[in-house]
Amino acid sequence: MSILLLGGSPQLPSSSSRLLLHIGEQLALQGHSYAQLHVRDLPAHALLLADYDDAAIARAVRAVADADAIVIATPIYKASYTGLLKAFLDLLPQDGLAGKLVLPLATGGGHAHTLALDYALRPVLHALGAKQVFTSIYANAQQLAWDEEGGLSLDAPIAARVQAGIEELSTGLFVLQGQRPPAPVALPHPVRSLQDQPYAPQFQAA
Repeated sequence: MSILLLGGSPQLPSSSSRLLLHIGEQLALQGHSYAQLHVRDLPAHALLLADYDDAAIARAVRAVADADAIVIATPIYKASYTGLLKAFLDLLPQDGLAGKLVLPLATGGGHAHTLALDYALRPVLHALGAKQVFTSIYANAQQLAWDEEGGLSLDAPIAARVQAGIEELSTGLFVLQGQRPPAPVALPHPVRSLQDQPYAPQFQAA
């Protein structure tokens, strides 16, 4: 079953995009395919004007429609998810997430924004008809470390939450497919550098 990694950060690479890719690779090891969509790669004028005739906008909306699950990542700005992500979610039809499993992620500078996903983003995901929104994962700057040689490192508490989210989403996808979930597989370290696997505007399959 297919997963869309939806990035709402205006910057690449970023903490949220690295965490998003980390989770995508873990899910791929459990037998799921994924594609990536970063809202910043969409044409800004068409995005702001909700131009559904624009080819890139149409492909992006279709990518959401075709996915069985969405992993959404955003930095937290002013106690909420990014305006870039909101602009894209506003393009989706009222039932744009109907039947889909959703795992929301966020990164921020400290513990003050821990509940921002639950208060700001989760109601929007439910309003769009998501079948199930899993427990939100929030990581602050002290919980994530990036090194070009070692890749992404998570401290123990956030690593446990990430692994739990991955297993919940993976199990949910197998249940939707009518299959028994396989035993969890740990991701080998280090995680690849984003310089080794750069992001591109088109959707990339795992």
